[in-house]
Amino acid sequence: MKKLALFGPPASGKSTISRKLSASLGLPHTDLDEILFTENGTLPLDEFRDEVDRITRGESWVVEGNYSKLADVVWHRADVLVWLDLPLSLVVCRIVHRSLRQLAGLDSSAQAKRLTWKRAFFGRRSLLRTAVRKYRNNRPRYAQQVAETAALGVRVVRLRSGRAADAWLARQLSGR
Repeated sequence: MKKLALFGPPASGKSTISRKLSASLGLPHTDLDEILFTENGTLPLDEFRDEVDRITRGESWVVEGNYSKLADVVWHRADVLVWLDLPLSLVVCRIVHRSLRQLAGLDSSAQAKRLTWKRAFFGRRSLLRTAVRKYRNNRPRYAQQVAETAALGVRVVRLRSGRAADAWLARQLSGR
């Protein structure tokens, strides 16, 4: 495993798992959100694709992000595609927990700095509402795209619970 792509809904564990894999395997790590969202706003799609294309042309990498529109430049180039397909109830619980930590000032991430109560929970386009909507709408499309990626010879790992994700990560970190 020299090229790993991880995707899944918000709060599914993409960052935690990808950072641990990156450190353990000695591979460079990229969070696609850090490329897309700049201090000057959102990067235009063509610039975003170009930057991600440059990163995934490398010989080794761990890339995390929920951008299936970049499947051709991330997923199709990976040795392993990890789909964190956790239950909606767990995703909602994790989003609420993470948002509360961020709103309480216990997280200094870029996302935490932009977060408000409205943006987290109450707005029409709140993180919580958007996550639920995307979860319901995108899963069938993801299943098809993942099958297409597997048909290209990419090993696909679909993790359907927090426990399964923890066990898979432990096996990778132990070298088994």
